[in-house]
Amino acid sequence: MKRLIFILTVFVISAGCSSNKKVGGIYRYYNGKEDNYNIWIIDGNQVRLKIFSSFLYGGNEQRYPFNPKGEIWIDNAISSEEYFLTLAHELNERHLMAKFGWTYIAAHDSSLSLEQTIRHKNLELCLAHEASLRKVSATDYSNIKEIKGIPDSIQLQNIYRVPAGTRNGISIWIVDGYMVRKNVYPDFGFSGNDLSYHFIPGKEIWIDGQVSCEETEYSVATELKERELMEKGKSYDDAYSDAIDLTLNQRQDMEKLAKSHFKLAIPDSLTHYAGTIDPNEK
Repeated sequence: MKRLIFILTVFVISAGCSSNKKVGGIYRYYNGKEDNYNIWIIDGNQVRLKIFSSFLYGGNEQRYPFNPKGEIWIDNAISSEEYFLTLAHELNERHLMAKFGWTYIAAHDSSLSLEQTIRHKNLELCLAHEASLRKVSATDYSNIKEIKGIPDSIQLQNIYRVPAGTRNGISIWIVDGYMVRKNVYPDFGFSGNDLSYHFIPGKEIWIDGQVSCEETEYSVATELKERELMEKGKSYDDAYSDAIDLTLNQRQDMEKLAKSHFKLAIPDSLTHYAGTIDPNEK
């Protein structure tokens, strides 16, 4: 509700900002398709500076006329922990406005309810996962334990936050990095895998919930490559170095892709408050 009130309050100030200009430098990371929509992580700061000062969290073309049709936008300020919820929110909001002509307020409230359902489901899944795990060693690949007095084996508690799918047979989990650093391993560096940290259960990759959604896929790619190389016998240092080189290339490729995306033609009207029924919507 706070974000809705903020948007409605600032709209009057922001609506007069547009002059049909074209704006670039918005796109940051293409994250594939979801429900046939192109998912783009965008530079929220640039959107607020150049287009609409109250843009928050994400967007779709039913809410924002400047949001290109067929694209869902996610603000790069969103954390990895909130990314999946924001994506579900935007897809649901867009669907209700496009197919049924719902008002923005009604579709927004429905999407907030959907978020709550997902949050509770994630909690159930995470608690069940933790309950199924054996005790682990609070050490890294070189058997270093960083918290004095900690038992040789510990039960993971209040660590898991969001199940983020499976890649190449490896489970990806968003975790509470603060709790990891507080209770398990102070030098946990925002992501890790089971071969680099003994406290990460087998065939898992952890991503700190504080990592931005823009960095998440790079972190996943780094951990997958590092783990693959360590499994083949490379040392941690060499595997880490090679994985960083891989993601550097990915960053450069993504920068080129984002820069090649078309500039946005900004309309005079910046928001919709009622859905525009799409006759082609199933």
